This record gives sequence, C-alpha cells and structure tokens, in this order.
Amino acid sequence: MIRCACINDKERPNDIPKDKWVKKGQMYTIVFAIVVLPQRELSFQLEELDLDESCAPYEYFLANRFAFLKDDLYKLQDFIKQCGRVNMSIKELMSQSNILKTN
Repeated sequence: MIRCACINDKERPNDIPKDKWVKKGQMYTIVFAIVVLPQRELSFQLEELDLDESCAPYEYFLANRFAFLKDDLYKLQDFIKQCGRVNMSIKELMSQSNILKTN
C-alpha cells in the first residue's frame, strides 16, 4: 500500500459531492493507479473515498493533488506498473506528483 497526503483540494467538480472529495492535509491510501488518456496524466483510486457512478464521469483523482515520501517513489513506480502495465520513469512520476516535505 502506498500512502499519500493531499496537498490540493481546490476546484472540486460539481459532479463530486463534498463528502467524496479529498481534503488538504489528509492522508490517503492508493488502491489503483492509471494513466488517463488522452492527457496521459497519472490518476488514483483511493481506499478512503469511492468515486462511484454518482460521480460520473469522474472515477479517479489526479496525482498532482498528492505528495509522497521520497522513499515511496520507487514503490509507487512499481505499483503503477502492476496496475496498468504502464512504465513511468521516476522523472516523469515526479513531474506528475509531489514530494512530501517532512520536518
């Protein structure tokens, strides 16, 4: 399991109820990763929030809404490959996500 922190909860689509939307500062668990087309943007399904048919056409949260521990980037890279058989370099992964700043 890969954990991430929400760093951007702005611009919630009207089709997604507030109770199914991410909250800045909250930690989430990624259960599925996919690269959505045609934008080729990394996106996630989360264990804690279910974007069901009532949220259509939205099914995933964009990766750029989250930050990861630097040590988890390689685990995330492997996880993405397992989910969608998509190869994504660490450089490309970092361009679509963020590093979680720790104190």
